[in-house]
Amino acid sequence: MTSLHTRRVTTGRLTQQITEARAEGEAVVFVHGNVSSSAFWHSTLTTLPDRYRPLAVDLRGFGGSDPLPVDATRGLRDHSDDLAELLTALGIDRAHLVGWSMGGGVVMQFLRDHPAAVRSLTLVSPVSPYGFGGTQGVEGTLNSPDGAGSGGGTANPEFVRRLAEGDRGEDSPTSPRTVLTSCYVKPPLRPEYEDEYVEAMLATRLGDDHYPGDSKPSTAWPGFAPGTRGVLNSMAPNHFRVDDLHLVDPKPPVLWIRGEDDIIVSDTSLFDLAHLGALGAVPGWDGTPAQPMLAQTRHVLDRYAAAGGSVREVAVADAGHAVHLERPEEFGKALLEVLSA
Repeated sequence: MTSLHTRRVTTGRLTQQITEARAEGEAVVFVHGNVSSSAFWHSTLTTLPDRYRPLAVDLRGFGGSDPLPVDATRGLRDHSDDLAELLTALGIDRAHLVGWSMGGGVVMQFLRDHPAAVRSLTLVSPVSPYGFGGTQGVEGTLNSPDGAGSGGGTANPEFVRRLAEGDRGEDSPTSPRTVLTSCYVKPPLRPEYEDEYVEAMLATRLGDDHYPGDSKPSTAWPGFAPGTRGVLNSMAPNHFRVDDLHLVDPKPPVLWIRGEDDIIVSDTSLFDLAHLGALGAVPGWDGTPAQPMLAQTRHVLDRYAAAGGSVREVAVADAGHAVHLERPEEFGKALLEVLSA
């Protein structure tokens, strides 16, 4: 098996930890999601052919990278700008980018800002181009001008508490291990490197500047709106929006791959307060519709294709949010096809 090497790389913005399989070849850069780290990509790094240089990065506040605060008013640009500086420090002019969940939003933002630096874009169960929560319709219309129903206030406080306590057990539905095995992947799968993934989740820096972020009151349901700091607010729809990807030039090929049974990024997401309200799980629901996350992503990518870009959507049966862990062979085959396009 290919051996992996982890090191820290200092840039003008911060010092970031990366894990890489080799130092030569076409760069393939893997970006993790929220409450995780590059560890969720380690098994994938070992599978790419020798012509590629696979590496995975820890975003700020995750894994072994510096825990600099997240300015949520910039959307995901703190993370995408960090990535741009990292690639410069590594001497990488162009790279294939692979982003999972929140990382999908990071690489979409990178494409928006640096299209000539992207060889291909792979979106793995990505956050909607209109952010997470607080919108309706395929155009991502805000439910309220202040983004109510999204941001730092949406985090489950028991989950945050258990992260802070370093809970490694599975005796609660809000323990990190249970969230991993019931939400990140589709049960009854137990990931091969489950303990390592739990440790990666527990390495998440917590607080208003990190996860989940701050929050503020709102007159709109459910009574709170995004703040200006921290991770969840950086994906709030009043801060993050990349619905104009069809305007970028050049247009690298795009792969969108997802599990058919994803309960996190879905048109009926169990992490979307509007959908939970409709199910009676959040009190006082006023009829606000659920965010059609998949339909929104498809709408933006259809516009990209209509403007001359190449887009392939792959829905993997019997898989959840972490399709690269759940169906590595199917994921690897689709990834290699877009890398060689």
